Amino acid sequence: MKKLNVTGDLYGGILGAIIALPQALAFGVAIGVGALSGLWGAVILCFMVGIFGFNQPLLSGPTGPSAIVVASALITLNGNIEALFAVMFLSGIFQIIISRTKLTDFVKYVPYPVISGFMNAVGIILIILQINPFLGNKSLAKPILALKDLPNSILSVNQDAFFIGLLSLVIIFATPRAISKIIPSQVLAIIVATLCSWAYKLDVATVSGVTSELPKIVWADFSNISSLIIPALIIAIVCSSESLLTNLVVDSLTKTNCDTRRMILSQGIGNLACSLFGATVGSGATMRSAAAIKAGGRTRFCAIICSLILLVIILFGSDFANKIPLSALAAVLFKVGADIVDTKLLKVIKFAPREDLFVMFLVFFLTITTDIIVGVVAGITLSAVIFAKQLADKVNVKTKFVVDSETITLEKNLEREMNYKIRVVHILGEFFFGSATHIISHFEEILGTKCIIICYDSEKLLDISAIFALEDIITRLKGQKINVHLVVKNNEIKTQLDNLKISEQIGQDNIFQDEKDAILHAEKILKK
Repeated sequence: MKKLNVTGDLYGGILGAIIALPQALAFGVAIGVGALSGLWGAVILCFMVGIFGFNQPLLSGPTGPSAIVVASALITLNGNIEALFAVMFLSGIFQIIISRTKLTDFVKYVPYPVISGFMNAVGIILIILQINPFLGNKSLAKPILALKDLPNSILSVNQDAFFIGLLSLVIIFATPRAISKIIPSQVLAIIVATLCSWAYKLDVATVSGVTSELPKIVWADFSNISSLIIPALIIAIVCSSESLLTNLVVDSLTKTNCDTRRMILSQGIGNLACSLFGATVGSGATMRSAAAIKAGGRTRFCAIICSLILLVIILFGSDFANKIPLSALAAVLFKVGADIVDTKLLKVIKFAPREDLFVMFLVFFLTITTDIIVGVVAGITLSAVIFAKQLADKVNVKTKFVVDSETITLEKNLEREMNYKIRVVHILGEFFFGSATHIISHFEEILGTKCIIICYDSEKLLDISAIFALEDIITRLKGQKINVHLVVKNNEIKTQLDNLKISEQIGQDNIFQDEKDAILHAEKILKK
């Protein structure tokens, strides 16, 4: 049980609520269920996860991926809001079922190119769908329709709305970091844009329907339940996957090891409650959770505080919320979409294997042009085929004992003599996020380790998943003040590490081709 952390959780909860406010409003509007539905989704889901979830500051609510799949479901249901709430109710049931199985471990084995392609598509879709509201025109449901309508939208631009949107964008991207630490730039943009449009009586469409009344139970439409199953399952899978990915970030920042089944259970209960009260379902929110942790949040009370702050805003700030220009919210979602896009992939794209890039672009293209689930399933299937081919190509090509008995004896003697301050780990077989998580969790349980020697025994070049997994290992171990040594087998891998700047993170002096040299170097460092 973690110790009470009242001040840190309070600061973290307040900051999380401030970040969640404009996003929840914007996602509610973008989905088509209204800003108030988005706000209540943030309140209810965050509170439920805080009550029933693992004891960590995982803030939840409507997010980019969850908003996109819910909006897609509404299109499938021909705009039937009552049927949409039935879908969201079933998605909560499916999440509770998922939490009782081992499917919560599945996300660790999804190839990085699939995740990257999906997230890039979601970011781009969010940006495309906000072009019309940004220009003061009616929003369209599908990105393809928005792109086709772009010439007409530009010709019929509302100059007042465009000015407010542009002003909001400038504030969001140009606010100095010193100011944004005090008040997030997105919130500052909403406040300035609203006051400006109100003071000058500008002709802009604004948020509507936000009231200070408590939500009432809604009656969902289950009359055609066969048409609800697939959309509900898609929402459950996407929301669970995003929550699990957010959980990986939270675990990394807080040095905890969350019970993923309990976390998904709490998400399912929360989304179930959201659907009953006409609120938008959601998932774990990476940006809000990370910001809350950096502000000092450490326990579940951070999520509860975030929820209560949002509740106070709804009860006493509804008049202001109804004056917020939609073009300002579009600017907020431009920033959210840009943040979702996987920019860190750009630094390695030149060195990434062609197979990884093909998978990523396939998922990206299919997600934008067809459907999210089609893109992800196609990406996972293609990755599995490529992986099977790579394994088949290796059969009977080369036989080699990776670690001989002399090296094993040396490692055991080393660990005993150094009182386990130096430890050696061999990465055997495929290296990806699943194995990285296992390696980190293993060493986080061992106190007193000062130096870890990671031996990458394969001669296969690192793919994208392995690259980011290795970076995660280095970052987390360095965060625990543990010196990292890396042993690689050939010059091609060393060149790859140099090109990707990973050698700089580890330190050129800490990379070796022979394990014995790494051991000698670690002993010297420890003696110093």
